[in-house]
Amino acid sequence: EVQLVESGGGLVQAGGSLRLSCAASGFTFDDYAIGWFRQAPGKEREGVSYISGSDRSTYYTDSVKGRFTITSDNAKSTVYLQMNSLKPEDTAVYYCAARYEKYTYYADYFSDFGFWGQGTQVTVSS
Repeated sequence: EVQLVESGGGLVQAGGSLRLSCAASGFTFDDYAIGWFRQAPGKEREGVSYISGSDRSTYYTDSVKGRFTITSDNAKSTVYLQMNSLKPEDTAVYYCAARYEKYTYYADYFSDFGFWGQGTQVTVSS
C-alpha cells in the first residue's frame, strides 16, 4: 500500500523557516517523482516543487524560487522541503504526492500525481 506522510508544518512569523518532510512507503522510491503542492483557502491547489526519484532533478514554481529547496534521502524514502524567507502568502495546506516516472514522459512537472498525503498546515503570520 502506497503511503505518503507529511510532517513539519506549523505557525511561523514572516521571514522565518520551516522544513517539511514527506515519508514514503509501499513503492520503489527511485521509480517515482515526488511533488509538493499547496492549497490556500479559497484558492486552487498549485504545484510548488518537484524532485525526480531517479536523477534528483528539481523544479520550482516561480513564487518560491530562491526561497524553497527540495531534497530527497532515497535511503530513507523521504523528501524534504526547506522553506526559508516565508511570506504570509505561503500560508496553505501543503501536500506531497507521488507519480510513477520510470520510462514515462510527462509534459508537465505537476501533472498526473496519483498518490497523495494527508497534508500539513503551514501558517505564516505577518
